[in-house]
Amino acid sequence: MRVRAVVAYDGTGYGGFQRQKNAPSIQAELERALEKVTQTPCPVLASGRTDAGVHAEGQVIAFDTAWQHPLSDLQRALNAVLPSQIAVLQMEVATPTFHPRYDALRRAYRYTLYRGAVRHPLAARYSLHVGHTLNLEAMQAAASMLVGKHDFAAFGSPPVGENTVREVYGATWIPQDTWLYFDIEANAFLYRMVRMLVGSLLRVGYDVLSPEAFGEILGRRERRKAGPAVAPQGLCLRYVSYAAET
Repeated sequence: MRVRAVVAYDGTGYGGFQRQKNAPSIQAELERALEKVTQTPCPVLASGRTDAGVHAEGQVIAFDTAWQHPLSDLQRALNAVLPSQIAVLQMEVATPTFHPRYDALRRAYRYTLYRGAVRHPLAARYSLHVGHTLNLEAMQAAASMLVGKHDFAAFGSPPVGENTVREVYGATWIPQDTWLYFDIEANAFLYRMVRMLVGSLLRVGYDVLSPEAFGEILGRRERRKAGPAVAPQGLCLRYVSYAAET
């Protein structure tokens, strides 16, 4: 049977989700745990390949298994052998053809900024410290330009093929005390797209770049004028949605 699961992980210390030769990966840990519990190899499919240092609270995976017991037992056994940085939050039987990447309709990310006057050691693992005052109104105006279908070539490269057109359903900044969150939802994302967008939007917040100039970078696909990409630790994959959930 094919199983669909929602996985959360702290990406610190991992080379990303995808299995690789020269660094530990989330995929390798999941496959190692599955083989240990089920006694058979279980290749894992995922909704996307988060980069090194990027976190997730709603990564969706799928795998095939001949497991004969309740899935609640499988979930409990996996969480018992997985590293503490990784947890299986939900698990259910999926259709035999379900693919977490190709069947996904929407993906949502959050980038977190810590705006304390002084950097905080307990915030450093999951956010980027920004000690400067930000022009939030200008940042919101620029972010609103992202909504809709655009060619985002200025802000990333496609993981497969050459298509850089994506549709963004929502992009907004949410202030909360000393925290500032950038939430963005789209049908798909380019490689480093969210981090490049945040880096560019911060330039708007510093009044180095006007919202209009940001819009021109987007419209003219001027990669050399965008970014730079911000650090990965502030980025988290929040959720992935599918047809039955919309």
